[in-house]
Amino acid sequence: MAEDEVRTGGELTSRSFTAWPAWADLPLDVVAYGPDIPTEAELRLLGRLEGKRVLELGCGGGPVSVAMAKQGAKVIAVDSSAEQIGHARRLCEREEISVELHQGDLADLAFVRADTIDLVVSVYALGMVGDLDRVFRQVHRVLRREAPLIFSLPHPAFTMIDPGGLDLLKLSRSYFDRQPRPWTTDDASGNEYVRNVGELLTSLLRANFRIDTVLEPAPVTDAVRSGYWTPAMELMPSTLIIRARKEGL
Repeated sequence: MAEDEVRTGGELTSRSFTAWPAWADLPLDVVAYGPDIPTEAELRLLGRLEGKRVLELGCGGGPVSVAMAKQGAKVIAVDSSAEQIGHARRLCEREEISVELHQGDLADLAFVRADTIDLVVSVYALGMVGDLDRVFRQVHRVLRREAPLIFSLPHPAFTMIDPGGLDLLKLSRSYFDRQPRPWTTDDASGNEYVRNVGELLTSLLRANFRIDTVLEPAPVTDAVRSGYWTPAMELMPSTLIIRARKEGL
């Protein structure tokens, strides 16, 4: 797994790039899709949220759900970590925002009726899912026809390098390596499942989605850098964003 070093409180510590949004300090008024790239304010992938029923998969501490709820969405959020759901609940209370929170596997969506969701969003969470085909099938079931699924992941090309290394052009793993890679932070651990772009698109097509947007954003140039910034982001895309729409029934 790609890791970088983050300076916090004057000390240099190791932080998982994969675990980005759950532990990141994210805005609460706009959806951020990845570290040091344009936000929804510029990318405009979600459309108007007011009155829409939105499902977030892998909500972490809740900032994306809160941002969407502040724009009038009726948000349902799921995360596999009970600890992160607790963080999200406290954040919603602090911001006086209502979000329906569920702790469980991202593919266990039996509590959501078919054809009732207007939008599904997932930010840096699907890389921790082993059976992505199952998730896409469940997302297809709950979405209304033509409704979008929008998700971001660490770009598979970016995972080939060590962004904290001295030689940013040195490859640390093969693009074709599909072995799950363990990651650990101070208070959590898990596995990262890296798929290449072709595998992601094929999985969506098999689940009867139509892909209408694939983005590999360049880093923003006029903003304060996050703790996840590395000069490697200027050499290759760090985040992949895909929007796909439900087709069929």
